[in-house]
Amino acid sequence: MTQVTKPLPANLLENKFLLLLLPILAFAPILGLAEKTSTETISTPALTVTLIQPQQTVLPLKISANGNIVAWQEAIIGSESNGLRLTQVLVNVGDVVKKSQLLATFSAESIEAELNQAKASLMEAEAQGREAINNSDRARTLQNTGAMSNQQIDQYTTAADTSKARVEVAKAAVATQEIRLKNTRIYAPDSGVISSRSATVGAVMGAGSELFKLIRQSRLEWRAEVVSSDLAKIKAGMQTNVIAADGSSFKGKVRMISPIVDTQTRNTLIYVDLPANSSAKAGMYAKGEFILGQSSTLALPQQVLVLRDGFTYVFAVSNINGKKIAKQVKVKTGRRVGNLVEIISGIEPNQQLVATGGAFLSDNDLVKIAPQANTKK
Repeated sequence: MTQVTKPLPANLLENKFLLLLLPILAFAPILGLAEKTSTETISTPALTVTLIQPQQTVLPLKISANGNIVAWQEAIIGSESNGLRLTQVLVNVGDVVKKSQLLATFSAESIEAELNQAKASLMEAEAQGREAINNSDRARTLQNTGAMSNQQIDQYTTAADTSKARVEVAKAAVATQEIRLKNTRIYAPDSGVISSRSATVGAVMGAGSELFKLIRQSRLEWRAEVVSSDLAKIKAGMQTNVIAADGSSFKGKVRMISPIVDTQTRNTLIYVDLPANSSAKAGMYAKGEFILGQSSTLALPQQVLVLRDGFTYVFAVSNINGKKIAKQVKVKTGRRVGNLVEIISGIEPNQQLVATGGAFLSDNDLVKIAPQANTKK
């Protein structure tokens, strides 16, 4: 038996079509609004910016280095007397002294007594010598008379020569005691500043004991460590800027370059004379720069640069289809002087760059140019 399907009434089909069409009509305004919102978002600038161009400027060529500040020469002032007691110490650490200034004295009583004894021995030797010489002279006058034998005359002559030698020995003994007496007074070997003192009143010092250390002429030098590859750029007489650990800065001048290179660090010492009126102290750590000259280069203010992922970028603004688009450009930087940073590569001199706010931009962002745009700073 064949089943026959009856067609649906026309009004029922219309009702089903309306039921399907109603949800579409209901969401149509929402879809249209979403499309309009998306279009508006794309055309809205991400940021209002001002523009700047790289400036051609002259920056100094320099080599940076670190090192210690030390004394130019440090004299060790010691005792030449042995077993004598210090009676006076006239200077202390930090005192500025002049050449030949008295610094300390030792007890001299025993040496003075020995000096007097040596002088008495000299007088005795001189008296004996005069007698021996007179006897020798008389003996020679009798040489041809036969009153004295030649042997006796030779004995008187030998005695005179011996007495002369004894006089010289006595004179040497006197000179020795005078030197010992002189060494009981310690004088400054040069002008400078006392950097160390070991002398103490009442101490019995041995020969060679250190009493003081003296920075000769109060001169200090900066011993900078420079890599051997930069040695050819540094010459004697070159000016340097030195910054000490306390923040003070002063000018210096290269005195000499070490003739050797350290085999471990491959660095070389550069000896830089420091001015006498500087605030530097021996033992300070300092950094500095050797001024090689100047060169012209492109530079930008620090705030133009953006650091991301360990690299440096700027945002260059281009006109694309009538819109201002910010493009992220990687650059290589060099020297820094104040707020200016040298740009070695990555941009052209006439490029328009975002002056500030680059950290808030992404590559290909739409930007709006502020009224003061296109002014070269």
